[in-house]
Amino acid sequence: MKLSEKAEDIIERLWIEVEEEGGAFLDPETMGLAAEAESVRELTSNALIELRNGMLYIRPEGREVGRMTVRRHRLAERLMMDVLNLRDETGQQKVCQFEHLLTEGVDTKICTMLNHPTTCPHGKPIPPGECCLEARRSGDLGVVPLTECKSGQEGEIAYIQTDDSKKMQKLMAMGVLPGNRILLTQAFPSYIFKVGFSEFAIDTALAREIFVRKL
Repeated sequence: MKLSEKAEDIIERLWIEVEEEGGAFLDPETMGLAAEAESVRELTSNALIELRNGMLYIRPEGREVGRMTVRRHRLAERLMMDVLNLRDETGQQKVCQFEHLLTEGVDTKICTMLNHPTTCPHGKPIPPGECCLEARRSGDLGVVPLTECKSGQEGEIAYIQTDDSKKMQKLMAMGVLPGNRILLTQAFPSYIFKVGFSEFAIDTALAREIFVRKL
């Protein structure tokens, strides 16, 4: 079932109100949904919510759709703020646009890339997906900082997490770019790694900002 963006926004708000704020039913006028009658009808026609005595109730099917919509939104926040360093109002606008593109499968890939985060940047819980549960069962956490790798371990660079443009330029000059393979040859007292035929040494603070997918 593919909902319109407005309908997804509404079911997301309803889920938060019920599951996190403790509400049981919701007043459309209080929520400012008077102008969203068409999107509300879309949700009722798909049996995701009910309108009884002028109040909105979220059905069990709607709770699951809402849970996954909230999950996509908060994963998008993590991606925009942690990886792309978009933390201002523009970044939040991008989050609202991008979350609707995270169809089933895409959200799993992003969640794995982000190492299955449990909270959004604002500290609110990210509802876990099947990929999170499987990673915990298997002990495979996907993408980790270079500091979590052992000497002799090889990985694929997933992303660099830093707000410092000079650090970013330094790492990029070393060939530390997403998609490149990296081999950690030493983890103490400094981190020494190879990218291609070149070898580099960096300190722990910088190594902690390189995220790799173990191979």
